[in-house]
Amino acid sequence: MAGAAVPLGLRRAIALADFTTWKVGGPAQWFGEPDSVEQVMALIQWASHEGLELRVIGAGSNLLVSDAGLEGLTLCQRRLQGAVLDGTSGLVEAQAGEPIPTLARRAARAGLSGLEWSVGIPGTVGGAVVMNAGAQGGCVADSLVSVTVVDPARGTEPFMVEAADLAFAYRHSRLQQEPLVVLSARFQLEPGHDPARVGERTSANLHSRTSTQPYQQPSCGSVFRNPEPRKAGQLIEALGLKGLSIGGAQVSPLHANFIVNTGGATAAQIDQLIAEVQRRVVAAHGIVLHPEVKRLGRFEGLALAA
Repeated sequence: MAGAAVPLGLRRAIALADFTTWKVGGPAQWFGEPDSVEQVMALIQWASHEGLELRVIGAGSNLLVSDAGLEGLTLCQRRLQGAVLDGTSGLVEAQAGEPIPTLARRAARAGLSGLEWSVGIPGTVGGAVVMNAGAQGGCVADSLVSVTVVDPARGTEPFMVEAADLAFAYRHSRLQQEPLVVLSARFQLEPGHDPARVGERTSANLHSRTSTQPYQQPSCGSVFRNPEPRKAGQLIEALGLKGLSIGGAQVSPLHANFIVNTGGATAAQIDQLIAEVQRRVVAAHGIVLHPEVKRLGRFEGLALAA
């Protein structure tokens, strides 16, 4: 049977290092950057027709893509942007590719409180929802109302899932286990606040993160989940592992729960360093650090899974 027509804008053999915040990753067999829900649906349907595996990324943070690249279709939603904010009711609807820091700033200017914590998150709305991203004592689950998703396996039309049905927990949602593609999200924020005050809190949160974390170097954000009540960074730092390197991958001298690409790092080297940190923390503390980062593609299996 002849294959379906290739959707407009679909490209082959695109280096994913250009689309991840770690700046590593081999080529995508097929790569698409839709800027509308209609384009997302067309690409999903094409991949299904061709029997191709589908992977969805946003800003490329919290991801470690194999040096060998990814087979199938990699769908990058960073161009699926836009948000509508109701300053009276506090209801916000944002597309999956909307950068979460941009949304936080827009909410502040509208006098809407509830996203100040998110201004330093290096990701998109869709990725933040899937991970239940959090910082500064806040997280997505605090204000999310619902998400609109599509199920590629069923080929159905988009449908809504209420936040209460997403099984939110620390850096977790059911979307991490189910092959649903997030198209948009709705948040309920608190209206009626002084925009200047909300802006001040937002800026203070950003300063707190940028002054203590290596924002000037490629990283994925925090590598490990905190084994509450302990903090992953403190456990790693206590072992003197700041600055530990394998090739171009290094445990950040600024914050021990960040692994940075100092230049020329490979995904394999980053994975090896993650595994080495896990090994040393287990040996010293008897605690297994589970990565927040999601590995995509083929790896040697060194690092322990999330």
